[in-house]
Amino acid sequence: MQSILSRAKADKQRIILPEGTEERTLQAADRLIADGIADLILVGNPAEIGQLATRKGLKHIQEAAILDPAAYPRKAAYTDLLYETRKAKGMTPEKAAALAGDPLYIGSLAIKAGDADGEIAGARNTTGNVLRPALQIIRTEKGVSSVSGAFLMFTQAPEYGEKGFFLFADCAVIPNPTAAELAEIAVVSARTARALAGMEPRVAMLSFSTKGSASHEMVDKVVEATRLAKEKDPSLLVDGELQADAAIVPAVGEQKAPGSPIAGHANVLVFPSLEVGNIAYKLVQRLGHAQAIGPVLQGMGAPVNDLSRGCSVDDVYKMVAIAANQAIDLKKRKA
Repeated sequence: MQSILSRAKADKQRIILPEGTEERTLQAADRLIADGIADLILVGNPAEIGQLATRKGLKHIQEAAILDPAAYPRKAAYTDLLYETRKAKGMTPEKAAALAGDPLYIGSLAIKAGDADGEIAGARNTTGNVLRPALQIIRTEKGVSSVSGAFLMFTQAPEYGEKGFFLFADCAVIPNPTAAELAEIAVVSARTARALAGMEPRVAMLSFSTKGSASHEMVDKVVEATRLAKEKDPSLLVDGELQADAAIVPAVGEQKAPGSPIAGHANVLVFPSLEVGNIAYKLVQRLGHAQAIGPVLQGMGAPVNDLSRGCSVDDVYKMVAIAANQAIDLKKRKA
C-alpha cells in the first residue's frame, strides 16, 4: 500500500468524487489533499461542503476544486457531449441536460471530456447507479468486452504469493463468466497486478481439477480460458487448470503439475465463477485475518471504482490512491 501511495504522490492524477457532500468522502478528501496523493474534484453544493468541512474541522478542503451540479461552467459542454455519445441509444437534448446535473453522470462526463483521470463513488449510491453512467459514457477499454472486479489481498502468509500478497478476481461483477470472459479477466488482472503492486504477475486459472485430474464441463471452461488467455497475451505467465493448493504451495504444485511455470508460485488467482471468488476472498479475509482492499474495477476505459456503502474513511482514501495508480498505468500503456 505504501508503494501505491508513493506512486500516486509522484505523478498526481485528477480524481473526481461525485459524492462530495458525503461525510466519509469529505474526510478522506481532506487527508488525501494533506498527504498530496491526488488533485481532487468534489461534486456538490459548495455551501454544504463548506459547512461540513467546518463542522468536521477539515482544513484542506478549500484546496480541492468544487463543482456545483446545479450550475457549473462546463454544463453546456457536458450536455452536448452526453447527447452526442448516447444519441444513437435514444438520448435527447432535454434528457442530456437533466442528466448533466446528476453528480454520477458529471463524474463520467468529466473523465470523457479529459477534465478528470478517474472517479470514486458508492459511499452513498448503489453499484448499479455508479456503473451505469460509466458504462454508457466511458465504456470498456479497447480490446476488453467486460468489466470485472479484483481484490488486493494482504495475507499473513509471507511464504505464499508475493510475500503474502495476492490479487483475486473476479470477486465482484460477472456471476458465471464464459471461457472468453475468464481469459479477459486473467489478462486485465495481470495488468492490475503490475499497475498496483509493481510485480510480475503469475496467473493461476483455478478449478477443482489440476491438469485433467477431474473431468467436467466446468473444468473444460477453465482449460479453454487458459488457452484463450495465452492467445490474447502470449507474454503472460498463466497456467491452468489448477487447484488452489497446486497454485500456491510449491511442494503441491511440483507434485500435481510438474513443469508448470506457475504451479506453487501464483500471485494472481482467477476464480471460475463469481460465487467461488466472492466466498474465497471473504473466507481468507475473516478466517485468515487478511486485509482485503476492493473491489478494484478492471477493464474500464478509465478508472471508475465503486465503494461499499458501509465503507470507512480509510477505504475511500485507499481507493483514490488505487484509482490514481490505474490512471498512471493506463496513460503509460496508451503512450
